[in-house]
Parts: sequence; structure tokens; C-alpha cells
Amino acid sequence: MLAAAVPASAHEVRPGYLELNEGEPGTFEVVWKQPRRGALLLLLDPVLPEHCTETARLAPESLAGALVERWTVECGAADDDPDRIFHGETFAIAGLERTLTDVLLRMSFANGDSLTQLLRPEAPSVTVDREEAGNALPYFRLGVEHLVFGFDHILFVIGLLFYVRSPWRLVGVITSFTLAHSITLALSSLDVVRLSSAPVEAVIALSILFLAVELLRPEDQRSPITTKSPWLIAFAFGLLHGFGFAGALAEIGLPERAIAMALFLFNVGVEVGQLLVVAVVLALVAVVKRVGIVVPELVLRTPIYATGIIAAFWFVERVGRIVV
Repeated sequence: MLAAAVPASAHEVRPGYLELNEGEPGTFEVVWKQPRRGALLLLLDPVLPEHCTETARLAPESLAGALVERWTVECGAADDDPDRIFHGETFAIAGLERTLTDVLLRMSFANGDSLTQLLRPEAPSVTVDREEAGNALPYFRLGVEHLVFGFDHILFVIGLLFYVRSPWRLVGVITSFTLAHSITLALSSLDVVRLSSAPVEAVIALSILFLAVELLRPEDQRSPITTKSPWLIAFAFGLLHGFGFAGALAEIGLPERAIAMALFLFNVGVEVGQLLVVAVVLALVAVVKRVGIVVPELVLRTPIYATGIIAAFWFVERVGRIVV
């Protein structure tokens, strides 16, 4: 029951993705990745400027976590200036206000300009400003959201907090985890190293299960390497979590003219999200200690058991996807 209540992917519903690539002047190839959870679509519809006319459409393609649609539109340049096409015009996602996800809008123009915007439930439309071409700031918010709403990453970080009691050792462990996933996020996003997402996600689940088992053991019976060098375990598993972050980023893509900045901002967003989680957990622990609440051992161990059960379910489910 507990495992079934948790999304099998252990991630938030990934952001939607709307891309327009200009080939011939005024002609755009449109790619719309509509997020879904299992077979449930979010029923979102892109709303393009009224003067855009659809000229061709391909059959939809079903992928894990998304339904992908591709079509061609003829938009022309409203002011007869190809370098100003879409400037001052509005794009929207109908139905986005009823969800908890975002949609990344990317436009690539024939003159080499690119534009990235983030549409949110509270702001489901955006007015295009061609002067902002190359802006990669939306990737920062995506990084924060991926960590904060990525339940498997959160469980691992919280597990590290409870495993390491010393403040200075905790700083070293969190730093090791951060450094490791920053390395693999960059290497994978730049196509230097590429791993299949399914095995990576399975091992991420296994890392959480391993940490839960270690937390349930008496301290004098824990693995010597985790006791003496917890930073090494954090670094090793951090490498895997970095590939997980890269998998999410690969689904969205990086703007060609701002790859380095978008990657940097996404990674900074992940770190900010991680610090938010750490701050909230430590604040709650401090409040409990200050109030003087005595928490029974069973209550303390119950979340660890729950984490282990959830991680085991994720691992089996993800291995099943590899086999099938």
C-alpha cells in the first residue's frame, strides 16, 4: 500500500516541453512533449499566435513520461522583419493553471537566435521579447524543482543527514555528494559520458535502500567504509545521482547558444534545492530538541523502514523495466 502510493518514477511529473525550430523563414517545426504519469495525460494544449497556420502533422509518439507530437506551422513575420518574428506576441499553455508542473518553451530562429521561457501554473502565458535571446535563467528554477520534487534524491539527502551526526563530517559528506553529481551531470549533459537512464534509476533506488539498511543497523555493526569514510559513499552514489539529473535535463535539452550557462544554472538550482531540503530538516530537528520532545525509538525508526520499503519497490519496478 505504501509503495503503491508513491510514483514509480519517484520524480515529479517532468516539465512539459514546447519547441519551435525555424527552418525556412516563417516556417517552424513544432515539438510538443506533453507530460503524463503512467497513462494519465495532463491534457495541456499549446496556444500559438493566431496568424500561425498548421501545414502538416506527424503521428504522436508515446515515450516514458510523455506523449510527443510534431507538426509544422507557417507563421510568417507579422512586421515583415524576420529578425523580429514573434516579438511582442503571446504563447500560452491551456490547462497549465490546473496542474503543478511547468512547461519549458524554446524557440530557435533562422538567424541563430534562441529564446527560452518558463511557463508556470500561476503564469501559463508569456509575451515574447526577442531582446532576451540566449537567456538561460529558466534552467535555474528547473534545477531547484527537480531536486525539491525529486523524491528519490530527497530521500537520499535526508538519509545522509541522519547517518552523519557530526556537523563537520556532514559538511564533508554533502560537499562530496554535490561535487560528484556535478561532475557526472556536466559530463553526461555534454555527451562526454552517456549511460542508459533505466539502469541508473535502478541503482539510485538501490543507493537509498542501502542507506536505509545502514541506518537500521546498530552503529557498531555498520559497514566499516560507511562508518570511517561516509564521504566516499556519498561521492560514489553522488556520481549516479548526477546521471539521474542529467537524464531529466536531457528530456528538456540545452539551448545551443547558451549550453554552458544553462548547465551551470541548472546545477546551481539543484544545489539550492538541496540546501533547502537540508535547512528544513535541520530546522525541524532543532525545534524538536529545543522543545524537549522525547521521540520513542519506534517512531524514529518508522520513517527509515518506510524509506527502505519505498526504495525496494522502486528498485524492483525499475529493474522490471530493464528486463521487459
